[in-house]
Amino acid sequence: MIDTELVAAKTVVSAKGDGPTVDVSGAAGRVFLVTLDITEIIEQESLDVSIYGSADGAAWGAKPAAAFPQKFYRGESPLLLDLTAHPEVKFVRAHWEVARWGRGVEAPMFEFGVRLKEIPADVLREVAAEAKALA
Repeated sequence: MIDTELVAAKTVVSAKGDGPTVDVSGAAGRVFLVTLDITEIIEQESLDVSIYGSADGAAWGAKPAAAFPQKFYRGESPLLLDLTAHPEVKFVRAHWEVARWGRGVEAPMFEFGVRLKEIPADVLREVAAEAKALA
């Protein structure tokens, strides 16, 4: 069961960057819950966080496998990362972009973390059965 950080909690950034490479090849399932937790910000700035996949941990896709909506405030946001249609993806990593506008300090500043947690197959089956029953 994979439960790890794509970006360590309370990481402070002021420019775009990438988190460490995480091996997901040992995951029993291919569906993950990714949680973005923004703990500190300054006003008039934005944060874009996306998740990229790779077959070898060196060459990364041109498009993200998943992306959070642009964020402007503190808080926690969940995102489903479903790699079932991408069996070639064995590694993932987070990428972030930051922007700032307006008065005051010109450099953006975000303190955040990104967590990756595998969703067990039995939970997925249960949710699918409930959804089918409601349809």
